[in-house]
Amino acid sequence: MSWMLLDVSLSPNPSLLPGGSVLQSLANGIGGWALVIALVGLVVGAATWAIGAHSQNYQQSYLGRRAVMVSGAAALLIGGAPAIINFFFHLGLGIN
Repeated sequence: MSWMLLDVSLSPNPSLLPGGSVLQSLANGIGGWALVIALVGLVVGAATWAIGAHSQNYQQSYLGRRAVMVSGAAALLIGGAPAIINFFFHLGLGIN
């Protein structure tokens, strides 16, 4: 029964490993590129939506509207990703 007395702990810190700061910079860069791509998708989607609405093309209007919504949701998830990950991590720490 001595195995029940052993406890492990976890305190994630990327700076403790070699290349941790590089990995953090890489994650920040990928997040920045993802936001730029979401912005481009939103602008293209809005233009497609407007052209479709003015030309009475329902399918083009629908595709543009969907692109705007998907790009907005992507930006929301990109911006909220650290908070979402931290929420679930801290929720997991509370499990006994």
